[in-house]
Amino acid sequence: MQFHHHGYVSADPRVHPAAGVGINRSEELPDTMDVLIVGAGPAGIITAAQLSHFPTASVRIIDRRPSRLEVGQADGIQARSVETFQAFGFAPQVIQEAYQITETAFWKPDTEHPENIVRTATSLDDEHGISEFPHLIVNQARIIDYFHEYAQRGPGRVSVDFGYEFIGLEKTADTDFPITVTLKITAGEHEGETRVVRAKYVVGADGARSGVRRAIGGSLRGDQAFHAWGVMDVLAITDFPDIRKKCAIQSHDGGNILHIPREGNHLFRMYVDLGEVGEEDHGKVRETTIDEIIAQANKIMHPYTIDVRDVAWHSVYEVAHRLTDRFDDAHAHGEPCDPNVFLLGDACHTHSAKAGQGMNVSMQDGWNLAWKLGYVLEGRSPESLLHTYSDERQVTSKNLIDFDKEWSTLMAKRPEEFASPTELEDFYVQTAEFPAGFMTEYTESVLTAADSQQQLASGFPIGKRFKSVETVRVSDAVTVHLGHHHRADGRYRVYAFADATGERLDQWAEQLLAADSPLRTFTPEGADLDSVFDVKAVYQQSHREVDIAAVSPLFKPLSGPFQLVDYEKVYAAIADTDIFAERGVSRDGAVVVVRPDHYVAGIFALDDVAGVTELLGRAFLPQA
Repeated sequence: MQFHHHGYVSADPRVHPAAGVGINRSEELPDTMDVLIVGAGPAGIITAAQLSHFPTASVRIIDRRPSRLEVGQADGIQARSVETFQAFGFAPQVIQEAYQITETAFWKPDTEHPENIVRTATSLDDEHGISEFPHLIVNQARIIDYFHEYAQRGPGRVSVDFGYEFIGLEKTADTDFPITVTLKITAGEHEGETRVVRAKYVVGADGARSGVRRAIGGSLRGDQAFHAWGVMDVLAITDFPDIRKKCAIQSHDGGNILHIPREGNHLFRMYVDLGEVGEEDHGKVRETTIDEIIAQANKIMHPYTIDVRDVAWHSVYEVAHRLTDRFDDAHAHGEPCDPNVFLLGDACHTHSAKAGQGMNVSMQDGWNLAWKLGYVLEGRSPESLLHTYSDERQVTSKNLIDFDKEWSTLMAKRPEEFASPTELEDFYVQTAEFPAGFMTEYTESVLTAADSQQQLASGFPIGKRFKSVETVRVSDAVTVHLGHHHRADGRYRVYAFADATGERLDQWAEQLLAADSPLRTFTPEGADLDSVFDVKAVYQQSHREVDIAAVSPLFKPLSGPFQLVDYEKVYAAIADTDIFAERGVSRDGAVVVVRPDHYVAGIFALDDVAGVTELLGRAFLPQA
């Protein structure tokens, strides 16, 4: 964390100085705004949080509830999401608060007494070291709280306007604020009244029954599994020995349970199999009472019992897998155009809850879109950049639904229906990287280079997220994960891995400092050198062998009103976990360009500045 470069700070350094619209932010919802976000769930609130770092943009986020969410339905936090929390500065707090999944126990019918269940296997949650971050369980409402706090502390001071419900929108010929939105006030002295506002962009993060989706003519399409589950968060007394472990439980004739311990050491969640549902049911199964769900759970868990003392929340749902036919309004008005309305999260994709993907994928939707909106609104990029949101996230959502279909089908099977006794646990282990959030891979586009130079850094696959490795910061000999300093401040990261002598790195740095370099071309005149591109050097030798005084000024830029030297951009490999060896980085050096949302955009040789320029020129507008 860096502070004091704008003057002495004695208060909480995580509160950024207000800037732009954040200086005199209106308490009342204004008549016009650059971005209106509808829905303050995980997808909407991360969008607001990222946009708070683009303070020249007017951003408002509304929610129909009168106040914050108290009981969230989602609770599974995958490792990729914790990595994202690190970028937003609150991963340590969430980890401390959450329940951490370290292994999963599998329970099946006893072969000698099939009416009883027995533990047959346990699997480590991340036995292959997919991530340095843990798999967590924590209430969705708390995650929203953390992002809301981040948004309020950002320079733009974005905060949720509660008590507004989306009614409809219309696209007009107005070039400044083309989207007219009708809202209904749901709380306070003006409850029931309507309000009309105008926005340049509207973001629909308003759930599976999205009004924004309907307003642009979109629909959710897919299928229903006709299988029902009861889910309950309860406090109970039980003799089940793995009550504080994640469990997949299969009974002989009573169905299955997915058991998830919750944060706080006492609460736990159970997804209880309620069996097949006929097409003629028409939702009647949703009338299943909590007492019936508890009775079914006890039947499945025999000979163990649960004595429920308190029910925090419960629901009944039928598994459905649906994907929207459009993620934006680019084709909603006849001729294709640059989009002004976008859909996120459940408004785009719905699936079962048992793979723990809903909140996680929704947050990545929001982060993907938010920095692109910020770039366009600040004049860094053309409006055409916004097409990449739908191009990238629609494919990701389709892959998610395909995975969830397979997983939810396995979870509903009877023991005798499996091809092998270990099919369920084998699938769980073999597919671990997907539910952890690390299989997303963006293909070649205006934002992503071809893989022609992938061999220069084989462990940083182009189009996938930048996987961090520990290094030593040269200036103070502190061991840090290189990727953990990639914060959600809207900047690109450029990692320059040095050749053995450092001579080629010095030549590369000299070219990047030239007046016609991409760094100069795409950085606004008068702005700090690292305000758009955070360029870091990584040396092969020990940190004690790197002469910090001789390092190029590219890696020691001046920042802030006092133009102070930033010493946190020069790193060295660690002998035991050499980043060059761990990630297959060429000993001749390499350049890895990473987008604001952590995804590798391109890899280049140290003598290929033209390649970097060409890649960035696709997405950025010259600023000089």
